[in-house]
Amino acid sequence: MKRGIPWNASFLHFLIGANMSVYIHGGLRTPIGVLNGQYRNMRPEMLGAQLIDELIKRYDISQVDGIFCGNAVGTGGNIGRLMGLMTNLPNSVPAITVDMQCASALMSIEMAYTHIASGVMDSAIAGGIESSSLQPDRMYAANDDRKGLYKVAQFSPQDCSPLAMLEGAERTIQKHNVLKEDLYPYIIGSHKRASEALNNPHLKSYIMPITIDGKACVDECIRPKMNEKLLSRMKPLLGPNAITNAGNACLTHDGAAFVYVSNEKGPFRIYSVMPWAGNPQFSPEGALESTEAILKRTGLTMDDIDVVEWNEAFAIIDVLFNKAYPKHLEKYNKLGGALAYGHPYGCSGAILALHCMAALESCNGRYGLCAIAGAGGTGTALIMERM
Repeated sequence: MKRGIPWNASFLHFLIGANMSVYIHGGLRTPIGVLNGQYRNMRPEMLGAQLIDELIKRYDISQVDGIFCGNAVGTGGNIGRLMGLMTNLPNSVPAITVDMQCASALMSIEMAYTHIASGVMDSAIAGGIESSSLQPDRMYAANDDRKGLYKVAQFSPQDCSPLAMLEGAERTIQKHNVLKEDLYPYIIGSHKRASEALNNPHLKSYIMPITIDGKACVDECIRPKMNEKLLSRMKPLLGPNAITNAGNACLTHDGAAFVYVSNEKGPFRIYSVMPWAGNPQFSPEGALESTEAILKRTGLTMDDIDVVEWNEAFAIIDVLFNKAYPKHLEKYNKLGGALAYGHPYGCSGAILALHCMAALESCNGRYGLCAIAGAGGTGTALIMERM
């Protein structure tokens, strides 16, 4: 079979047909907390349950046929079901936990889309939860040749490194001949736009206020005064000659984000979805590759897209966008990206969707594209249409 649209995408197009539309009615995210920050003692399923109850209340949701919950570094088991049982929803609402690592939450939305479009469900809540602060230590079985304690799962057969994602970013930087200084404008720009977006009323409407011990939670990682001098002082994470550092790579974070989708007409229609996979050695390229695939599948071009939300887990991802679409930078991460907000792996895809919705409302746009790269060389993309 030729590389291109996977067989299941063609089948899905046939299955759904022209008149089966799925809509996003709204959503919420928490403020994003840094590792061992404001949510250091908050279990992700509890944070997610609180968010879902507020989502149901705020949007006056009367029917939920299922929950799709992304999670990458939790305790295992069906943590989405555990979360669902902590909400005010009936126990009869099924819940599915999705692990596509960084792409988990966007894949959760896509799975909700396919369930509704195929008639299996009429409505669903989809997104994800994550707590890097409470990420458990694990141990391989005694007869597993990998042996010992580990925190990070193995993402490809040839690579068992706990630093696989950082190393993938470093390889991608070297592949594209990027210098450390070349990344500075993207990092500074992301923090600047995120700082300005703090007062954006459209974005505010998608953030649930949370207070812990009398203190209001905030997006903890935004640095309005990020500058070249600060970035030049940051030490490399992979040895003295490496470029990847804490400025051009995301830290680790905690948070939750969900959207409500149904077959009833709403303010945003899911136009198309596209799971993807590429070379696990260059995992940051997944955002670009899934974007190219979904544009090819739909026949749209970047000229048709008004807002682009890529998960900039690494600044090299911004470089890839600039190289591919140099005339469209004004559409890219209009409200700032993950370099500023952070990257709570299992819910980042839903954060992208919410920021895309806010940005489309802010610029009165029509089409928004979200894309995210995942560990193991995966990726996925979604196009939404503002009605």
